[in-house]
Amino acid sequence: MPGTNLTREEAQQRAKLLTVDSYEIDLDLSGAQEGGTYRSVTTVRFDVAENGAQSFIDLVAPAVHEVTLNGDGLDPAEVFADSRIALPGLLEGRNVLRVVADCAYTNTGEGLHRFVDPVDEQAYLYTQFEVPDARRVFASFEQPDLKATFRFTVRAPEGWTVVSNSPTPEPQDDVWAFEPTPRISTYVTALVVGPYHSVHSVYEKDGQSVPLGIYCRPSLAEYLDADAIFEVTRQGFDWFQEKFDYAYPFKKYDQLFVPEFNAGAMENAGAVTIRDQYVFRSKVTDAAYEVRAATILHELAHMWFGDLVTMEWWNDLWLNESFATYAEAACQADAPGSKWPHSWTTFANQMKTWAYRQDQLPSTHPIMADISDLDDVLVNFDGITYAKGASVLKQLVAYVGEDAFFRGVQAYFKRHAFGNTRLSDLLGALEETSGRDLKNWSGKWLETAGINVLRPEIGTDADGVITSFTILQEAPALPAGAKGEPTLRPHRIAVGLYVRDAASGKLVREDRLELDVDGERTAVPQLHGRRRPDVVLLNDDDLSYAKVRLDEASLAFVTEHLGDFDASLPRALCWASAWDMTRDGELATRDYLSLVLSGIGRESDIGVVQSLHRQVKLAIDLYADPSARETLLTRWTDATLAHLRSAEPGGDHQLAWARAFAATARTPEQLDLLEALLDGSQTVEGLAVDTELRWAFVQRLAAVGRYDEAEIATEYERDRTAAGERHAATARAARPTEQAKAEAWASVVESDKLPNALQEAVIAGFVQTDQRELLAPYTDKYFEVLKDIWESRSHEMAQQIAIGLYPSVQVTQDTLTRTDTWLASAGPNAALRRLVSESRSGVERALRAQAADAAHAGR
Repeated sequence: MPGTNLTREEAQQRAKLLTVDSYEIDLDLSGAQEGGTYRSVTTVRFDVAENGAQSFIDLVAPAVHEVTLNGDGLDPAEVFADSRIALPGLLEGRNVLRVVADCAYTNTGEGLHRFVDPVDEQAYLYTQFEVPDARRVFASFEQPDLKATFRFTVRAPEGWTVVSNSPTPEPQDDVWAFEPTPRISTYVTALVVGPYHSVHSVYEKDGQSVPLGIYCRPSLAEYLDADAIFEVTRQGFDWFQEKFDYAYPFKKYDQLFVPEFNAGAMENAGAVTIRDQYVFRSKVTDAAYEVRAATILHELAHMWFGDLVTMEWWNDLWLNESFATYAEAACQADAPGSKWPHSWTTFANQMKTWAYRQDQLPSTHPIMADISDLDDVLVNFDGITYAKGASVLKQLVAYVGEDAFFRGVQAYFKRHAFGNTRLSDLLGALEETSGRDLKNWSGKWLETAGINVLRPEIGTDADGVITSFTILQEAPALPAGAKGEPTLRPHRIAVGLYVRDAASGKLVREDRLELDVDGERTAVPQLHGRRRPDVVLLNDDDLSYAKVRLDEASLAFVTEHLGDFDASLPRALCWASAWDMTRDGELATRDYLSLVLSGIGRESDIGVVQSLHRQVKLAIDLYADPSARETLLTRWTDATLAHLRSAEPGGDHQLAWARAFAATARTPEQLDLLEALLDGSQTVEGLAVDTELRWAFVQRLAAVGRYDEAEIATEYERDRTAAGERHAATARAARPTEQAKAEAWASVVESDKLPNALQEAVIAGFVQTDQRELLAPYTDKYFEVLKDIWESRSHEMAQQIAIGLYPSVQVTQDTLTRTDTWLASAGPNAALRRLVSESRSGVERALRAQAADAAHAGR
C-alpha cells in the first residue's frame, strides 16, 4: 500500500503547509470484551498556509463512515484509499476535519492491542503507536513534527479503568473525558484500558508534587513490587531534574505493565507502557532488577528528551534513544542511593557489545541515519541508534566535560520546549557551553559508519622499562554492501596500567592516563621510562567507542588472571575484547571457552556471568569447528553442573548456573537430574525450582525428546497463565519430531491467527541449535514464503518471522548461496533486504570463525 509508507519528502511538504492545533478523539470501547472493531471519531483543527491547497491525513481502518471538512461532507469511497484520507480544497487559515471510522483491535502489539488474560478471562487493552500506528486508532497527521494537543474521550465497560497522557478523570456513565494534553507528537499519545490493578503514590520535592501510578493485570498483582519501582522512579526524578534544570513537564507519571508488549517499554508522555515480564513471577538475579531499573530510567529520561523536545524527522531518532540510553546508565552510576553504581560495567558488557555487533553488519549506518521513509525507520531501532549513539555521547561528555555537557542540555530544553529539533540544535547548545567546535567531531562520529580498532605498540628494554608507547588506530573496511568509507576518528580515552598485588593476588590499577587519540599513530611519551605493568588496558573506564586489543604480553597475562581484576569494569572490557576476538576469528572458540572457564568462577558481576553463559553457548553452537562441537559442549555442560553444585546456596550465581546447565544438559545422567529436580526426588541446596525455572527444565527435556505433549500439558495445568501458555508453546515447538516442527511452522507461517507473543514463543521453540538436520528442509520453505509474509502481515509480525525463522543454525556455504539467490531474484524492499542481509552476515561470520577454530586444532 503506497500510502502506508510515508516518505520524508511527503512529511516535509505537509509540515510546510500545515500547523496542527488540536485533536478531539472519541472512542467507543464498550465492546472491547468481545473484540472486533470499535467506533473512532476524530476532530482535528489545523491551520493551512495556502488557500486551495490539498493534503492528506493518515488512517488505517477497516471502514470510514464520514469525512467532514470545514462543514462539507466528503464521500469516503472517493477520498479514503491506501491508508490515507485526501483533503482537497483546504482553506487558508483554520480548517476543521471530522472523521468517523471503525477501527480494529489488534493482537500484534501495534495500534490498540487487545489481550484476554486466561486467568480471569478479562480483556486488557493498550496502545503502541511508535513509529506510525496512532493512525490505527484515530485519524492523524502521522509525523513527529506536527505536534498538537490531544483530548481523549473514551467509553469503556463498567468497572474498567482508562489511563491516558492526562490525569485520569472520574468517569460519568462509563465515559472518561480527559483534559487536553500539552503539545506532543502523535506517537507518544496513549490509552490503556481494562480492569487493571493499580498502586498510587506521589513524588514530592521543593513544593513540586507529581502523582505516580503503577498498573498491572490483577493476575500479576501479588508479584508487583511497587515500592522498589517507585524507589527507582524517585531517584530518576531527583537526578534528571537536577541535571536537566527543567521540571518534569507533564501533570502525572504512570507506569503501566502491559501484556504481549513487543519492545521493552514505550515513552508515552506521562503514561509509560512496559512489558509485564518485568513483574517477576519467580526468583531472578539482581541483573534482571538492574535491567528493569535501566528501562524505568530510560523511559523517564524520554519525558524530556523525546517528549518535551522531539526530533523533527526520524533521521534524528538517535537523539531520543541514544540520549535516554546514556542517561539511564549515568543516573544509575551517579544517583545517590542507587543500587547499581556499577552500571557502566553493564553498559560495556551489554550495550557496547550490541553496538559492536551491529556496526559490523552490512546494514551499518551513521548514527545520524538517512531515513527516507517509514520503512527505513521501522528497522532502525538497532544497536547503532541506541548503543553506539549512547557510547558516542559518553565520549562527548568526556570530550567537552560533564558540566559543559549538561549546561548545554539545559539550554537546549529551555530553548526548544514542546518543539522539534535537529542535530544542529543540540550541537549548537553544546558548542556554546563548552567552547569546542563540534563540527569535525560530529562529521566523523555521527555522520559516518563503521568502527575503529585501537592497539598499543609498546617497546621495553631488557629491564622491562618502557622505551616507546604508541596507540595505533585502524579503520577496517566496511562490510560488503555497506555505504560509506572507513574513517579514522578522534577518541578521548584513558590508558590503565594494572599490576598484580602480591599480597591479595588482585590486579589493581597503579596509574591512569587520559588523552586524545587521533590519526593512525598517537605517541604517548608520558609513559616512557616507567616499568611496564602486567596489563596495559586501552580505553580504560570505557570512555570511547572502539574495539580494543591487548598487546601480546597483556593478553597472555589476562588469559591466566582475567578474574583477578579488583574492579568489575576492566574485567568487563577484557571479557568484551575476548568475545569480539572470537567473533572475528582472532581467538579460537576452544580458547575462548578455556579463557571463560579459567576466569568465570571469580567473576562477581552477575550480569557479566550471565552474558558469558550466553556467549559461550553461542560460540560453541555456531563458531566452533563442527567436529569439535560435541566435545566442547560436553566440557561446558560439565562445568555448568560443577558450578551449580558449588555456588552459594540460594544466591544469584546458583540460579544463573542452573539455567546455564538446563540450556545444554545432554547426557542421560544430566537429563535424569533435570527430571529429578522437577519432581523433587533430588534437590540442590538453596535452589528453588520455581515456576520459571521449572519451565526452563521442561523446555530442555522437550527439546531432547524426554517430554512430549502429556508432560507439557501437565506443566501447563500447574501454570495456567499467559506466561505459562507461552512457555508451553515454546516447549511444544522444541520437540525433536517432524510432526512437532510441521505443526509449529504451520501455526506461524500458514496461519496468521497467533498473537505476537505466542508467535514469538513458537519461533523460539522451533529453532533449536542441536536439531539442524530436522530443520534443514525449512531453509527452502523459508525463502518460498518470506516475501508473501512480508507483504501480507503487519510489520512486527513479519519481522519476527523474517529474523526468527532465517536458517541461521545452518552454517554452510549452501545457506549463503541460497540467500544470495533469493536476494537477487525476489526483489524485496529495502527493509526486508536489510533484515535478510543481516542474518546472512551472521552465517558468513560463523563460517569464518569455524575455519579459525578448525585451523587452531590442526596446530
